[in-house]
Amino acid sequence: MIILKKNIAHLFLIFSALSLTSCALRSIPSDYSSVRLETVDTNTLGNGKVLIYNGASILHSMDNTARLNVWIDDKSIGQIRTKEYLIIDLKNGNYDFKALHIDMVNMRSTHKVEINDNTKVIRIEPTITSNKLTVTNILPENFDKYTYRADRK
Repeated sequence: MIILKKNIAHLFLIFSALSLTSCALRSIPSDYSSVRLETVDTNTLGNGKVLIYNGASILHSMDNTARLNVWIDDKSIGQIRTKEYLIIDLKNGNYDFKALHIDMVNMRSTHKVEINDNTKVIRIEPTITSNKLTVTNILPENFDKYTYRADRK
């Protein structure tokens, strides 16, 4: 009886570990050159310099479902993880943003975004059924805890 309980406990731990890591999304390389700014605030953004950040909640962060692969007009900007951001140069115009995250199945979404001189900050986040994109033009709360997205291959 004791051995059976230990085996069940071991199986539960293995299953838990697999379920927490099975939703990991493979990173994709970026087709865009990112922009580095000395100071990142709403005064240094705009006029084509757009900050894009992953605004995933703690619920998505716990199980690796917060990783987002993002494309703009079929060109990859790469993967953005929780509490990460990047800055890219975009000319004024209309763009199709596509986002993908995995939450047992592929969750894809497409968002039409108009970029103009006043576009500064875009929040993109996974949801339980898809992805959400919002042009906020304000930095997220606790922005000092966010990191610039590392280059991944």
